[in-house]
Amino acid sequence: MKAVTAFLLVLCCLAVSHAWNCSEAPLLHYANQIDAGMGKVVATNRYRQVFSLSGLNWYRLGTVSLKHVTVGPSGTWGTDYSNYVYKYVAGNFKRAAGLKMEQVDAGGDGQVVGVTPRTTLTYCLREPTALSYAGVGSLGWSYLSRRMKYFSCGPLLGCWGVDSVNNVYVARNVYASNCRALNWVYVSGQKMKMIEVSTDGQVFGVTTTGKVYQRTGITSYRRQGTRWTLIPMCMSVKHLSYDLRQLWIVTNSGLLMKCTH
Repeated sequence: MKAVTAFLLVLCCLAVSHAWNCSEAPLLHYANQIDAGMGKVVATNRYRQVFSLSGLNWYRLGTVSLKHVTVGPSGTWGTDYSNYVYKYVAGNFKRAAGLKMEQVDAGGDGQVVGVTPRTTLTYCLREPTALSYAGVGSLGWSYLSRRMKYFSCGPLLGCWGVDSVNNVYVARNVYASNCRALNWVYVSGQKMKMIEVSTDGQVFGVTTTGKVYQRTGITSYRRQGTRWTLIPMCMSVKHLSYDLRQLWIVTNSGLLMKCTH
């Protein structure tokens, strides 16, 4: 009963968050991380299980334990706690030989980007390789020339990342065909622990203190945008993702919410 009361209090507080209307997402016990793209939603829980949302229910994806999962034009990818990279192929996740990654993102224009553990180097997997990979052989990653601890791409308005001291950067151009990254720009104003870019170019981040911000004013000519806009939350947030006007929120306590604007 206490858990239900606390959750209802959260929903009540969120309902007045500057035109963001939040409600309980389909229940996923102890949610840990979430990613949305191409109309799909995938998530992991504290037990390292991977799930996909269909209607109002979560369904287990494969049998492999992963800490991070991502979905996009090149398919569904993830990393485990040993930092091996996986792609979802024919009903299960297949481990790919090659570089280890702390975190990967498949939200770009067919390419997959990743961050190596400890060294926090950013790499990119070219679109033809990412799309065609079927679970056999080694992946050839291309270095992207900047250190990041979290990195996310969209197919439209660039790739965004957070470095080891929580500064935010945007690469105005990352080319899917050859994985060239050009014109890195520092984005001031907030310290972020993670950041996500949607298919339509919307950018959302979680600060080091668990607050949620949206980057506004992003255009094809000003890809770094103009300002950070706070989206008030009643609880500290761990992770988020955005797709098709749905903002998915994972709190530090493992609650899962869905917000619309």
